[in-house]
Parts: sequence; C-alpha cells; structure tokens
Amino acid sequence: MNHPPMSDPSQSSYDAPPARTARIVPPTRALAWYVEAMRLWRRGPLTFMALAFVTVAADFVLSLIPTVGVVVAQVIVPLVAAGLLFASLSADRGGRPRFADIAGIAGASGAAITAVIAAGVVVFAAEALTGLAIANVDLLSPGTNDASLNPGTMLVIYTIGIAVSLPFTFVPFAALFDRLPFRAAFAQSFDAFTRNPAAFTIYGFISLALLLFGWATFGLGLLFAVPLWAASSYAAWKDIFGIPAHATTTPP
Repeated sequence: MNHPPMSDPSQSSYDAPPARTARIVPPTRALAWYVEAMRLWRRGPLTFMALAFVTVAADFVLSLIPTVGVVVAQVIVPLVAAGLLFASLSADRGGRPRFADIAGIAGASGAAITAVIAAGVVVFAAEALTGLAIANVDLLSPGTNDASLNPGTMLVIYTIGIAVSLPFTFVPFAALFDRLPFRAAFAQSFDAFTRNPAAFTIYGFISLALLLFGWATFGLGLLFAVPLWAASSYAAWKDIFGIPAHATTTPP
C-alpha cells in the first residue's frame, strides 16, 4: 500500500490527516528498530544526550515535590521528552538533531498535546497501581516509600509500566506528526500493537534491558537509553506503517 508522505510538524495547518494502515512485520524487526535508533543517535549523540538530560532532570526535580510535583511531572515530562522524537525526525531527514527540537511541541495542537500527556498518564497510573498492589507504595509521594522501594519492587513496577506503554507507543507520532485526532491517534497505535504483539514483546524486553543498564550506571546510562527509546520508537513507527524513506529524509 502506498502511504502519503508524513506531515511536516512545522506546518500549522493541513488538508486531512493521512490514512495509515499498520502492517504485520516479523518479530525480529524489533532488533532492527534499535539498530536504526543507533544510526540516528550517531548523527548527534551529544545533542541527544542533552535532550535526555533535560528530560530526566525534569522528572527527577519534579518528583522531589510530593503529590503536586509528581502530578505536574506527568504533564511536563512527556512534552519535554517529545523533543527527542523531533530530534529523531531531524536526524532521519538527513540533518542533525538540534537542542531547539525540544521546542517542537510548541507548534502542536491542543488535541495532540493532550494525547501525548494522556498516553503518559495511562502508563504512570499502571505503575502507581502496581506499586500499591505489591508493596503499598504510593508513587505520588515517593519520599515516604524509601523502605518499600527496593530494587525488586522497582523492577516489577517499571516492567509493568513498559508492558502497558507498548500499545501506546505510536500515539505521539500519530498526534504530533500525522495530526490525527485524539481518539484516532490511540486507535491507530493500538491497532499497530495488536497486529505485532511478538515484535512489541521483544521490543519491550530490549527497552527493559536498557532501563536496567541505566540503573546499573547510577542513572548515567539513561542519557544513552532515553534517546534510544525515542529513536527506536520512531524507527518502529516508520517500519510498521511502511513509511517510505523519501517521506522523512527531505528537509522541509
């Protein structure tokens, strides 16, 4: 099937959202998504790391404020992290990622911003409920749970978080790049997941391995892991929806 070129996120208007149909890909394509992520990362490793640092720092600082800060983080952090998606787009178009990509979200519609935030909130809610269920941990007040937040508990919480996030992997791309309406963005992402559960399962395990790498390096590894998560999801989006190279390699 021939798909229309990807919308230019820098444009403020469009004629109609492109109709994309998810295709079924071999499970091993999950490995190729991370190989492609490495290619994109190498086009601007320092920039990707800088964007990751801002994302991780925003999450860390806001999480120091019980309840209010944690809630605000669920709004701010996904929007900051979207800069990594725009950076992946810049790298794929033959240019280099820029720190200014962090402001790419500013040109998005209210519906797109809401979709990005909602996808993140769903994942956080799953993690919070898991924490309460297995260890009576309140993620809204992390400072009060120091004794309960042992490595085993954190591993279970974030494993569930990654698993729940998989059906919503493509919501930001559908909302920000294709400018699909809120419900359509979620529906398209979920359809892609249901057509490729095996590939997404492998992808989830690799993502979890990167998270463990981040922990093992006292958080420093997240400066490498976070950009790879973003760039690999971008590569997966292009692959599953069969987006041709010319649709994203020509600068606007």
